[in-house]
Amino acid sequence: MKLRTATRTHTFTESVIREMTRVARRFDAINLAQGFPDFSAPQLLKDAACRAIQADVNQYAITWGTTAIRDAFVQKYRDWYGMEVDPDAEITVTCGATEAMAAVMLACVDPRDEVIVMEPFYENYGPDAVLCDAAPVFLPLRPPRFRLDADELRGLVTPRTRAIVVNTPNNPSGRVFDHDEMTAVAGICMEHDLLAITDEIYEHIIYEGEHIPMAMIPGMRERTIVISGLSKTFSITGWRIGTIIAPPDLTSAIRKVHDFLTVGAPAPLQAACADGMKGLGRDYYTAMAREYLERRDILYGGLRDSGFRCSPPEGAYYIMADFSELSDLDDIAFSKFLARECGVAPVPGSSFYNRPADGATLVRFAFCKRAETLERAVDRLRAFF
Repeated sequence: MKLRTATRTHTFTESVIREMTRVARRFDAINLAQGFPDFSAPQLLKDAACRAIQADVNQYAITWGTTAIRDAFVQKYRDWYGMEVDPDAEITVTCGATEAMAAVMLACVDPRDEVIVMEPFYENYGPDAVLCDAAPVFLPLRPPRFRLDADELRGLVTPRTRAIVVNTPNNPSGRVFDHDEMTAVAGICMEHDLLAITDEIYEHIIYEGEHIPMAMIPGMRERTIVISGLSKTFSITGWRIGTIIAPPDLTSAIRKVHDFLTVGAPAPLQAACADGMKGLGRDYYTAMAREYLERRDILYGGLRDSGFRCSPPEGAYYIMADFSELSDLDDIAFSKFLARECGVAPVPGSSFYNRPADGATLVRFAFCKRAETLERAVDRLRAFF
């Protein structure tokens, strides 16, 4: 009997992160697994979305994004990074950064190509490469510092290498790659004629260091594809507004794939996000980072007090923690045990590694929650351990 499913789907699993949300619900545990906030989006955005729907902005928008939101992104990149972007030839608005990464891979990576992915990694990168019949190649970033080793990266490049995926601030490690690391990656890309695919979704959530856009490094503008979005910045993970900025020839291919994947992102929510980007000034971003720092410190202190080994992240809103001094269980069993018995749900660390054994003593906790939610979680952890 012939196989009923495509062989490409046999090499990866359903999202472990989303599975742990279901586990949290089953046991009524505090969900520190999936990275979505339990607090409100800015009122300005919610009001703008309601106005757009009431104004009948309910039909298809331009496939690659409304004029208003693309113009807002042009202004954002000019104001924040001094980067000039052509709204008509270089911006594509997608259904979240997840679709953006899939569209970029399908548009730019051929079968048998290799894509270098740094691990621990966000769980979609490897499967996205596999869906292109390409091969992900993994560069380990080792705890506790998770620094990028340029020589090790250079040693992974082969004639088949097509691109390097760079996620900074990083999910799940919390690293914010510094100038030396970013310029090292840029140098390797230029030396070997590679693309840099950068996931910058956490660009405004930084506690130490600074966000260095790869596209602004000399020589990299024409070989960098920037993926970002508004899910994390505006606490609207369910709105699915992502972005791709790429040179015109790459954008042309990306837009074709995006069109056949989803047609376009939700029109009224694009309108609301355009208003939000124009209406929320620098004070909003400063306050957001400050509040996330406070949340980070609540969770970090509670994890350390409970016996986990971890370091405070430099950016994003996750903490990778080693539980080997607390349990002999593997990461999957420990995560479900913690949800069931302690009432706090993390993500198993193996979901962020190519070899599950490399994450077998690690779990990831998200702190994109209200301070009181995090206080309840760490109270449970302290009492349990």
